Amino acid sequence: MTYDTFFVVGLLMLVLAIPAILGAFRRGQTPRIPGLMLLIGGGLIVVAISAKPNAYSISTIPQVIDSVISHYVAYLGA
Repeated sequence: MTYDTFFVVGLLMLVLAIPAILGAFRRGQTPRIPGLMLLIGGGLIVVAISAKPNAYSISTIPQVIDSVISHYVAYLGA
C-alpha cells in the first residue's frame, strides 16, 4: 500500500503543479515552487514504479486511486 500511496500523492502533486506553473508564467514570475512540486511528484512516481514495475498502467490508475482513498477513509473511521 505504501507504493500505491506514493504513486497517488505523486500524481496529485503533478496535477496541482500544472495550473501553478501556468499561473506563474502568466504573471511573469519564475515557477520555483511549482517546479519543485514537479520534481517531488515525479520522484514519488518513479519510486513507486521502480518498486512495483508492472503494477501501474493507464488502465489501473483509477483502481489504485480508489484503493488508496478507501484505505485512508477506512483508517479514519468514516
